[in-house]
Amino acid sequence: MVDNHKGISRRNVLKVAGSSVAAAGTAGLGTASGQVEVNVGFASERGRQMALAEADETVREFSSIDALTLRLPRQAAQALESNPNVRYVERNGRMHALAQTLPWGIDRVDADVAHSNGETGNGADIAILDTGIDSDHPDLQANLGTGKAFVTCNGCNESWDDDNDHGTHCAGIADAVDNTEGVVGVSTEATLHAVKVLDSSGGGTFSDIAAGVEYVADQGWDVASLSLGGSSGSSTLHDAVQYAQSNGVLVVAAAGNSGPCSDCVGYPAAYSEVIAVGSTDSDDSLSSFSSTGPEVEIAAPGGSIYSTIPGGYDTFSGTSMACPHVAGAAGQLMADGASNAEARDTLTSTAEDIGLASNESGSGLLDVEAALGGGGGSDPSVAVSTGSASNVGTSSATLSGDLTDLGGASSADVYFEYGESGTSLDSTTSTQTLSATGNFSADVSGLSGGTDYDFRAVANASDGDTDTGSGVTFTTGSSGGSGPAIDSLGINNRSNGGWARFEVSWSVSDADGDLASVDLTLAQSSTVDSSSTSVSGSSASGSDRLQEKKGSGSYDVTVTVTDSQGNTASRTETVSA
Repeated sequence: MVDNHKGISRRNVLKVAGSSVAAAGTAGLGTASGQVEVNVGFASERGRQMALAEADETVREFSSIDALTLRLPRQAAQALESNPNVRYVERNGRMHALAQTLPWGIDRVDADVAHSNGETGNGADIAILDTGIDSDHPDLQANLGTGKAFVTCNGCNESWDDDNDHGTHCAGIADAVDNTEGVVGVSTEATLHAVKVLDSSGGGTFSDIAAGVEYVADQGWDVASLSLGGSSGSSTLHDAVQYAQSNGVLVVAAAGNSGPCSDCVGYPAAYSEVIAVGSTDSDDSLSSFSSTGPEVEIAAPGGSIYSTIPGGYDTFSGTSMACPHVAGAAGQLMADGASNAEARDTLTSTAEDIGLASNESGSGLLDVEAALGGGGGSDPSVAVSTGSASNVGTSSATLSGDLTDLGGASSADVYFEYGESGTSLDSTTSTQTLSATGNFSADVSGLSGGTDYDFRAVANASDGDTDTGSGVTFTTGSSGGSGPAIDSLGINNRSNGGWARFEVSWSVSDADGDLASVDLTLAQSSTVDSSSTSVSGSSASGSDRLQEKKGSGSYDVTVTVTDSQGNTASRTETVSA
């Protein structure tokens, strides 16, 4: 059954999934009509029949766990709470996607090394329980299997398609295709299944999510990846998680984005049957947003992760991004024949100690190569980091990077990939060959004004190893922005018999506050003298001397002001020596 919950804004979703979910019972759920929507866990067939008899509407009847989702009068719900044939009555609260905020994470957990050893996850089934997966994405399509929707998808080709971005981003981290374009996942050939339990706002009810988990177990799939959560648990969802775990599914969930905090791991990650995943940044520090607590079992990259979104690519941060790193690794282990319990033990026992406390990273940082028997530890490899963009104008910029390690190779070819934000980084700069570590840069031109661009540094070592820096965004200047102006120009003629000499005073301004330079020239048929002054801010003034030895006659004095976007203004006055 697909439920269509309308009129719920993201702000309301977050509120419901947060503190207002704290009460698991029926209190406070009255509506204008006195009707409530609850999940009822029954202890016997008699309890089931009694609950159904009280219901005005049956929203969902679970096929494998002893629970119902019902709409019924509030008083009837309260009466069921005291019925000995009923295990629990809870309101059908909501959880939400845990995001916001390349695969530098893929390299950091040595998934690329596992790929080179032939580990692709082929044969495993990974379910992404989220907002859906883009059914047409070129980096995912080859790996997509069957899907299922428990909420409505707005304007979608498939019922389980993604109308939010979040689910597609997580899917790409877990299992993007290795096809020489876009990004690559931790696994590259596992079968992805979209289980849409979150709507376009990123929210879903306990019942929706529990039904999705139950469905994954009934299909016999290997891994359930849940980059979602709430501050309180649900008995119905816990029933579903226990059912999945007992039927061979490895359930992986994001620890939550409530950090900095203590003992604040969200649900379902806090359940003992679930691997709770914390988030790290590229320097192996704990991500500031990552929830901590004794339930955290392992950590994975979650800060500034570049991955797929519907129709393109983007960079998100969150424990939502850390979770599918672990799900992808679990898929590889289970493709090799491990059970869910064996895969869980292997992932934690081979994790890399990065110096974080156990309540921050559990056993440590995910190490895919070590988990798959490759020995573990950081592989000696080429390493590159993306710097910043400078000299950014309306149509050009200078990109910088840093080759930090050759990894034993004699040299590395370095370059930049770039493109408009939200699209594939199809444009590249010319290759430079470096035989030692150090900084490098490249100029790009032909950009569109007032546009966001992403770029990243790439290094290909002479021994075949590669590395890609994290994505960085810059914005070109708007061609329609305010240009600079010359407010005043004064010329004091100091010429004498030996020199044509002029003292030039000037003042300039720019409403955008991005003044760059002031240039002066003294010319007859050609320039005979010039000066240049660097300026900044919204206004500047100064004076310069222009002169020509033994000069005479008429001269043109020109002042030109330029801003950082490349906009200019000029004024010329004619004087006589």
